[in-house]
Amino acid sequence: MAEWTVASKLAIKQSGWTALLCGGVGVATGALIAIPHLFQVQSFPKAELSYPIVTEGTAHFGSFAELARAVRPAVIAIFARTAEPDLASRALGLPEGQKSRLATSQGSGFFITADGYAVTSNHVVKGSVSVEIRTDEGELYRARVIGADAVSDLAVIKVDGRRDFVHVKFADSPPQVGDWIIAVGNPFGLGGTVTAGIVSARGRDVEKESDSYQDMLQIDAPINKGNSGGPTFDISGSVVGVNTIILSPTGGSIGIAFAIPSDRAKLIAEQLKDNGAVTRGWLGIQFQSVLPEIADSLELAEPAGILIADVHPAGPAAKAGIAAGDLVDSVNGEAIKNAHDFTRAIDATPPGSVVILGIRKKGREEWIAVTAGWSPMHAEVQSPSMPSYEHSGEDHPQLGLKLLALGALEGTEQRRGVMVVEVEPGGLAAGRGIDPGDLILDVADEAIGSPEDVFRLVNTAKSAGKRSVLMRIKSGETAKFIALPIG
Repeated sequence: MAEWTVASKLAIKQSGWTALLCGGVGVATGALIAIPHLFQVQSFPKAELSYPIVTEGTAHFGSFAELARAVRPAVIAIFARTAEPDLASRALGLPEGQKSRLATSQGSGFFITADGYAVTSNHVVKGSVSVEIRTDEGELYRARVIGADAVSDLAVIKVDGRRDFVHVKFADSPPQVGDWIIAVGNPFGLGGTVTAGIVSARGRDVEKESDSYQDMLQIDAPINKGNSGGPTFDISGSVVGVNTIILSPTGGSIGIAFAIPSDRAKLIAEQLKDNGAVTRGWLGIQFQSVLPEIADSLELAEPAGILIADVHPAGPAAKAGIAAGDLVDSVNGEAIKNAHDFTRAIDATPPGSVVILGIRKKGREEWIAVTAGWSPMHAEVQSPSMPSYEHSGEDHPQLGLKLLALGALEGTEQRRGVMVVEVEPGGLAAGRGIDPGDLILDVADEAIGSPEDVFRLVNTAKSAGKRSVLMRIKSGETAKFIALPIG
């Protein structure tokens, strides 16, 4: 098979798009969609669009069909076998070597080099004892895992023995909301499946079970179980995202899926390919974007930067003098808009490098140099169980919070903060991200030692005409700021 890649671009003129109204059986009546290159209904002004050509060929992608034909040979179906405990064998008292069985997980991937390096999801190959891939032509090959990264949920595998695999490249720039895309993968073992849609959002933070996914690309091209690790392509045939998770109450596609953006996936894939692992700079902080309600509480002109929610006592940030409540608005002189910008900047900082943070500390502007450390191994953190207590706590009717001093809990020492015992459904705190068992550590940048401290500071802020008050909350091992409306 001759080697080729989706590469150079050929600019052509597109006369317009066609708007169709769908109203058939099984299609929601009134859904307006746009499909290129069908019969003309309404003409729009001409626009310059870029379509790629294929090296060793002259065709450009004038339709989804042409695009799919070009990229499908680079997409693979993945079958990973993992050893799982066999409870029946254990019950029979069989030897250790016979107490497990092989289970197969299915996923997708795509070649990024002609000599067989391919990208997939970490959760597809995690714990595998063997990996097999099937190409679009139906050929089967054994593969080996080169490297995997649990934080990003990406992995790189290698198929040996050939140097002419069709492969694709990552996009040089991110797609825009509304851009056409297609997803190709192996849903339910049906390899070579192509679905189409648009980019429906960018910069999504998604929580699923115990995992957190940041800065994700949201797409509405249907993907299902087995699409994990497969590529999402733009209309030029470049990979704009690696499909990772779906949101669904049923387990099937409901048109909301998430992909790791190509700029991040490319950097991680390169490290996994070359080094077998990913090294990240670590500052030892928890942080969050400055949302409009938080900016209002801090009396900022606009919501920008990140707010330090917690600092690891032995981490590089703590040693440099950074504390909870500090606001970071730049990294190495580059402005930081939100947590996504900050994460990208720090992930690209090698351990041992010095990073200069622009800090607003209690209203003062400072520049603080921090030497990035080695990111600790990703480990599961068990949230502490709530101690037993007999006291009903003290409540604030308007806030709808019932609070308890930590000293009133059996088996605990007097510590900073108070515990939330109850959140009343009709109170101001309801639906604001405060739950029973959480600790309130600070209110309006003042440390809390008792429920009276919380109520006093809230009343003080209200008397001063504040519309909201900033609280620092700790839930399990995670700290965050919440702007609680009081006006």
